Amino acid sequence: MRLAFIPFLLLVIPIMEIAAFIFIGGQIGIGWTLLMILVTAIVGTFLLRRQGMGLINRVQTEMGEGRVPGQALGEGLMIIVAGVLLLTPGFITDALGFSLFVPQVRQGIWSLVASKVVVTVPGGGQFTAQDFGKHPPPGSPFDPQDGPVIDLEEENFTSSVKNPDSPWRH
Repeated sequence: MRLAFIPFLLLVIPIMEIAAFIFIGGQIGIGWTLLMILVTAIVGTFLLRRQGMGLINRVQTEMGEGRVPGQALGEGLMIIVAGVLLLTPGFITDALGFSLFVPQVRQGIWSLVASKVVVTVPGGGQFTAQDFGKHPPPGSPFDPQDGPVIDLEEENFTSSVKNPDSPWRH
């Protein structure tokens, strides 16, 4: 039933954008209106690049610390949506896109979504999306201390071809 709302939005948002174009264009002129749309697309691209790179670093840090970067990935999805909204011509989509670049807005949306998501893992365990970013409890399927150990022999992971110029020769 919730997905039935999408066709309604696909009809209403363009109508609202057209109305905003007509109103704003009538107030400041078509040239300034088009310039504003171009500037928001450029600023959106800059913000997408800047916050996207920061988010990639955050995901790598969390993974390096052994945590599942669930919130960082969720915020990454919101940043991508923000970039698409800002590249879409229109004032309403721009307002929505700019709001998604505000970290407090993304955290609020994450809290709302994460409270409704429950992940069930094959071994019978369950955890909420809010548990992402925390170390897994001992004995859970994601606990690296309790995971299966695969013992390899040297011939399973070394190459028979040696390259003396390779920085990976050790």
